[in-house]
Formats: sequence, structure tokens, C-alpha cells
Amino acid sequence: MSKEQLDLLKNLSESNTLHEVQDYIKKVSEIRGFSKQSIEQAMLLLTEEMGELAKAIRKEKTTMSIDNNKIKNYDTIESEVADVFIVLCSICNKLEIDLFSSLKEKEKENMGRKWKNNF
Repeated sequence: MSKEQLDLLKNLSESNTLHEVQDYIKKVSEIRGFSKQSIEQAMLLLTEEMGELAKAIRKEKTTMSIDNNKIKNYDTIESEVADVFIVLCSICNKLEIDLFSSLKEKEKENMGRKWKNNF
């Protein structure tokens, strides 16, 4: 880990805004060379990370069978959620999308919807 990455991580705290977290991810993505990925590559990575999250949930929270020979290959749910979030923020950064503003606008739209719960 470079000193620059370590300094960025030290400044990351629970009091950071979503804007600040998205900016942190932008900076570390640049340091790690991920900012050069195309949108298509980032989407493939997001899909892969979603699959890894599904595997982690399957392993930890269901009674579904899982290959015991590979069980140590699967990370924790928390780790996989973080990976999905990091890649999603990276995609937003590539597309110059403010994740907080997008979330707020979408929630305004969702508030006007009528939801039917089937569970």
C-alpha cells in the first residue's frame, strides 16, 4: 500500500458524506489504475462482484448446498458488499454521476409509487 493510499484511508471516517466517500473511491481507483477501465469492463467487474456477493450470502445465510472444496474461496458478505459498492461508485465516477443526488431523486420518484409486498 502506498503512502498516498494510506493517507487517504486514514482520512476516511464514519462522518464522511457520500460525496466524500465517492471522491475517496475515485482517488484510490486512480492510484490503483482502475480509472483507465472502460465502462464495459467496469460493468463486467460489477457483475462479477454481485456474483461473489450472492455466493457469500448463499454460504452464510442459506441452507443451500455449497462446494466444500471451494468454501474458503468465498469472502464474507460484508467484504463483498464493500466490493460491490466500490465498483458501483467507480462506475458513477466514470459517468460523472453524483450518487447522492441520484439516490435522492430516485427516492422522490419511489415515494410516489404504490408498493405491493408479496412476502
